[in-house]
Amino acid sequence: MAKRYDRLKEIQRLDPERDFLEIYRITASYEFPWDMTRALELALYRTYAVPSIGRLLDETAELTERSQKRYDDTALLLDTVVEHGFATEEGRTAVRRINQMHRSYDISNDDMRYVLCTFVVIPKRWLDDFGWRRLCDHETRALAAYYRTLGTRMGIKDIPRTFEGFERTLDAYEHEHFGWDAGGRRVSDATLALMCSWYPAPLAPLVRGASLALLDDSLIKAFRYRRPGPVARGLTRGALRLRSRAVRLLPPRRKPHYARQNPEIKSYPKGYEIAALGTFPTPGVRGCPVPGHRRPSGAPVE
Repeated sequence: MAKRYDRLKEIQRLDPERDFLEIYRITASYEFPWDMTRALELALYRTYAVPSIGRLLDETAELTERSQKRYDDTALLLDTVVEHGFATEEGRTAVRRINQMHRSYDISNDDMRYVLCTFVVIPKRWLDDFGWRRLCDHETRALAAYYRTLGTRMGIKDIPRTFEGFERTLDAYEHEHFGWDAGGRRVSDATLALMCSWYPAPLAPLVRGASLALLDDSLIKAFRYRRPGPVARGLTRGALRLRSRAVRLLPPRRKPHYARQNPEIKSYPKGYEIAALGTFPTPGVRGCPVPGHRRPSGAPVE
């Protein structure tokens, strides 16, 4: 019978630079599937507080008018690579779709690298606070190697080599760029409304309040929300830590759990094709669909 820490022992027998995909897959789909989903949601949410990112997301209207589909497509494309790997047809198709969407817009390399950094740093910080155990050094190194590989395939330049490098880059970028933007606030409000919609209507105020209680002061200030009180923050964080203690007592997961199995994914009850996920140019419209955001030259296709 498998024991609670058997997979951690398995991870520690692997090489985080060579076996990063296998380590990350075990971490994300066996050890912490619920936590990784929440952490990556928070990672993407943080990016709205960078005005150049939040404004563009607002102008595309994908997150304000088609919130559920955009959420689903993002989660499914990212997790396809985790489940199938970079070298498979499924993985290559997912990365190609991600690149095809991004190349329609003139997104700076600095913004792209910052978003990549959130995928590395925020899950580690979330699990340090709320995971049933903390990430080991092998997992942290594999996390950085996995997203370094993804970023390279997305054509992102000057990617940090280590977790510490990702963390320094993220903190410096947020310190310099976090700020108010009306578009970013609209995207934030739409995302909070989407999360509330996953629960019975009477629970919506509680879900919104708990979500805001998880935001640090830099995000609260950037979006101009009222600062949650210490009681709300204490109850929310306390509940998550109680959950982690309960999970620690459970037997280890016997089967992997991927994003496509999450109840929050609602757009494709009859299934989906990876190549059909995401956004596509409007028929008859040439160039970027958002004025002022042109496709950069030399953008990668895969």
